[in-house]
Amino acid sequence: MKKILFVIDKIELKYFEFNKLVTNFWMIKSFLDRKNEVYITTIPNLNLKEDTAYANCYETFTANENIFYKNILNNIKIDEFDLVMFRPDPPVDIDYINATYIFDFVKKAQVINSPSAIRDFNEKLHSVYFKDLMSPNIVTASLNDIESFLATHKEIVLKPLNRCFGSGVMYLYEGDPNTRTIINTMTNNETTLVMVQKFIKEVKNGDKRVLTLGNKVLPYCIKKLPSGDDFKFNTHDDNHIVKAELSREEAELFTPVAEKLNSIGISMAGLDVIDGKIIEVNVTSPCYFIKEINGLYGIHLEDEICNFVLTESLLSL
Repeated sequence: MKKILFVIDKIELKYFEFNKLVTNFWMIKSFLDRKNEVYITTIPNLNLKEDTAYANCYETFTANENIFYKNILNNIKIDEFDLVMFRPDPPVDIDYINATYIFDFVKKAQVINSPSAIRDFNEKLHSVYFKDLMSPNIVTASLNDIESFLATHKEIVLKPLNRCFGSGVMYLYEGDPNTRTIINTMTNNETTLVMVQKFIKEVKNGDKRVLTLGNKVLPYCIKKLPSGDDFKFNTHDDNHIVKAELSREEAELFTPVAEKLNSIGISMAGLDVIDGKIIEVNVTSPCYFIKEINGLYGIHLEDEICNFVLTESLLSL
């Protein structure tokens, strides 16, 4: 039996009950079903006492196939846990960064994904580690650079570096009368860096979520379809998620990505892929679309994830 701590998002704590759309809840339930002790906490409940890291946390339990937590706050040394699942959602703001610093003082507990690795790996910017698998891109705050990139590629997208779920992503085409307004808004008048990518027209057919686990690319994936009023996926429901196929060539191409990520402490990641090109590498709290994959493939993906995670924590002892 393992003692496990999940660092989850505040909204997940507020509405803590089994929700099939939430990757954390699937994993928590799977761990509990295996008779492990599972506790939950949030970023504001992390703390240091001198050089020892603690978490104010709640113990979870199952009843009637649901998950709950006992409304008793426990202050526990993080190193008393065998395993920590560090999965708060972006934005990766100063509070998020400060939380990763707390884990610099954790000496024994196995932490997935490594908070220092997440701190050092920006989901947009560091995707460029895999530039041969990406469409043309730049990271800049310069109006001139972005206008020049737009003139070359005719259609582009601009992305904030610290958000998730398509938040703040903007599309621009050459000749758009709002071009300078959009660029200045996105860059806060040339003071904030943004990721700028060539627009991939195939996005109208959706983007694949390719899942990595350790050194492997999982054989299951889904396609996230854009909603009718947007060019990108922004509605998590069954109407916008369909089964996708991962070709042998794609699996071979993306395996070195999984190996690189795993080598720096990122065991779980989600690659967003359009027409064979990576547009983003999700490492903070990647959604594994467990509900959809279980239904589409007839498997129990949460158990496969938990088998891997428990094996990883054993190897770290």
